[in-house]
Amino acid sequence: MTNHPHTLDALAAADAAELEEILLEVCSSPRWATAIAEARPWSDRETLLAANSAAMASLTTEDLRDAMAGHARIGKPMAGDATSEREQAGTRGANQAILDELHEANAAYEAKFGHVFLICATGRTAVGMLAALRERHPNDAATETEIVRGELRKINDIRLNRLLDKS
Repeated sequence: MTNHPHTLDALAAADAAELEEILLEVCSSPRWATAIAEARPWSDRETLLAANSAAMASLTTEDLRDAMAGHARIGKPMAGDATSEREQAGTRGANQAILDELHEANAAYEAKFGHVFLICATGRTAVGMLAALRERHPNDAATETEIVRGELRKINDIRLNRLLDKS
């Protein structure tokens, strides 16, 4: 993420363009970023996280696709992207057979749903992510959309907290 002032007050006081840039680094959905910005000022961290929850609940399927576009495939963190690499640290050091299975399961999931498998990977192992991927693959599209919405909310909460904790 870009180096910006991250106290809650500084974030709330940022001009519209700067705030949009910061928020789009957290979540690549323009509608989400707009909803968070419109919820200013946030009285405390919990208010900001509540704005995230409300914004996630209001996103359409297309908005969710915008949000997912900013995420790497599980097992393939974006090279040079510290956020992606940190969030998928559980795949680091996994044996090649597990990584190959993740690749195959990701491909099957993407063929079925038309988007990357999205899970809050923080604190999860490659084996755990593979198990979750296999568990969710049989879901119908509507069920999976709501699971993705919840996973994105968790990821955004972690990223927002990390943003504020940098100050």
